Amino acid sequence: MGILFRYLLREYAKIFAMCFAGLMTIYLVVDFFEKLRRFLRYDAEAVYIAAFFVLRTPGISFQIAPLAVLMATLLTLGILSRNHEITAMRSAGISLFRVASPFLFFAVLVGLVLLAFSATVIPLANARAEYVKTVNIEKKSPSMSLKAPQPWVRIGTRTLMNFELVEPGGAVLRGLRLYHLSPSFQVAEITEAREARYTSSGWILYSGSHRTILPDGTIRTTEFEREPIGLSQIPEDFSTWLSVESDMMTFRDLRAYIDRLSKDGYSFARFLTDYHGRLAFPFVTVIMVIVGLALSLRRSGSRGGSMAIGIGQALVIGFFYWSTHSIAIALGRSGVLAPIMAGWITNLVFLSFGLYLLLRVRY
Repeated sequence: MGILFRYLLREYAKIFAMCFAGLMTIYLVVDFFEKLRRFLRYDAEAVYIAAFFVLRTPGISFQIAPLAVLMATLLTLGILSRNHEITAMRSAGISLFRVASPFLFFAVLVGLVLLAFSATVIPLANARAEYVKTVNIEKKSPSMSLKAPQPWVRIGTRTLMNFELVEPGGAVLRGLRLYHLSPSFQVAEITEAREARYTSSGWILYSGSHRTILPDGTIRTTEFEREPIGLSQIPEDFSTWLSVESDMMTFRDLRAYIDRLSKDGYSFARFLTDYHGRLAFPFVTVIMVIVGLALSLRRSGSRGGSMAIGIGQALVIGFFYWSTHSIAIALGRSGVLAPIMAGWITNLVFLSFGLYLLLRVRY
């Protein structure tokens, strides 16, 4: 690692730290005042409000780090150009790739950290933050249900229900099993149903069967096409408590859940799209460096822009990236795009854009 590499890496890291801290502060302040009024309605204690925002920090870092990388690239090159350091390096015969290598190296490190965060840290932190918000701040009972890939709900005193999937909105539950217990708390009957739907008359089970365990140990099976169920919860309860959210599942859990849905014949496009989206997003840091280099050096191969121009360009590009990424993910979840295409297409588009601009830089 040469002197020039270390110098550029050090300067870039310092500016990245300032950009990251500034963006994080702005995000947290806006998020804090947006949620504070709602939290105060529940007379929430300050310690729980602070814990909620601390647990939200890894997820926020994941979102703003690529924008901080792009902003730091534009600002660093702008400062180097203003001090004529880029001109000096090019006059000494230093190639553009050698100038860019510290930026790319740093971006790869940030991308690997984001990937590790997305795989384990962020899902666990999001799940804990949701628990703090629901139980400690909003003061809802944690005994109502267990949030898990296969959630459980108690119905009455002797019936337990679990299910595979909650549709968005919570009005449709799929892959249900109800375990009816005897007075001695042994399983007396098992009810299985393809799905349950919330209607004007309550919850209705569809396409299921009852398996009753008789005293002699034999099992009697009866099937049904439609049958009401005495479930007191409403769709909002399931959408806020029991719906399986991909951002609260580790990569391993999400992959296993997708495989189970595929094996059982359920639609898994939404989860597979989220999986590829989370896998692709950390690599945008490298793409942002390429775009930043091309934008800073595109006019003459050696000149950069002012700090104001750099910040403005970063915000505009970040806005377009997030807009494109969100649209692609929505199309993938709805089945319009293949999940792998929906997750990676934004990266491919912006990588092509960055390489095109980079090829137009005058060496």
